[in-house]
Amino acid sequence: MSDTPKTSWYERHVLPHLLHCACGVKPIRRQRQKVVPLAHGRVLEIGIGTGLNLPHYDRSKVSQLTGVDPALRMHPMAQRLARQSGIAVDLVGLSAEKLPLADATVDSIVCTYTLCTIPDPVAALHEMRRVLAPGGALLFSEHGQAPDESVRRWQDRLQPLWGRIAGGCHLGRDIPQLLRQGGFKADIQSRYLPGPRFASYHYWGSAVPD
Repeated sequence: MSDTPKTSWYERHVLPHLLHCACGVKPIRRQRQKVVPLAHGRVLEIGIGTGLNLPHYDRSKVSQLTGVDPALRMHPMAQRLARQSGIAVDLVGLSAEKLPLADATVDSIVCTYTLCTIPDPVAALHEMRRVLAPGGALLFSEHGQAPDESVRRWQDRLQPLWGRIAGGCHLGRDIPQLLRQGGFKADIQSRYLPGPRFASYHYWGSAVPD
């Protein structure tokens, strides 16, 4: 979701703080801690948002960090967290479907709570695959499609309203399938986290080009 003159007051002034609070709750912080510290070398973070992953990086392992996010209104919050965390980050105001990086130039990609919102997640994953260097990995944690039919029905019912209030977030995206379509082979763990079941089924792990 990019910043344009058509962006609403809610999207400019309320949504960044709402997402920062919702995506910073304890169960999600624990998910971030499972994947973000594994990043090393030249790191690309997709959908850096307000910078909630920044405190979880192992600075001794990261030589360069680039954060991509089209929501420019979130960049100042990310810069503040970067200063507090003592980690330098180069912020780029673009969506992930067309990354401004050369082929095979990134050692680690971090993607947390982002595939749910990217308009074309498969195109973005193809781009991530393109920029990964040999031996590199995609580290991810995402909510998505629940395994229980009753929960999936609620995800479908709530999606029209949820998408409007949550910045285009999709409740029921099939994360394993998206990774496969994007050209990745993934080692995935999944389970419900504490919270509303329609939004709490999580997938996390690492993926490499297939």
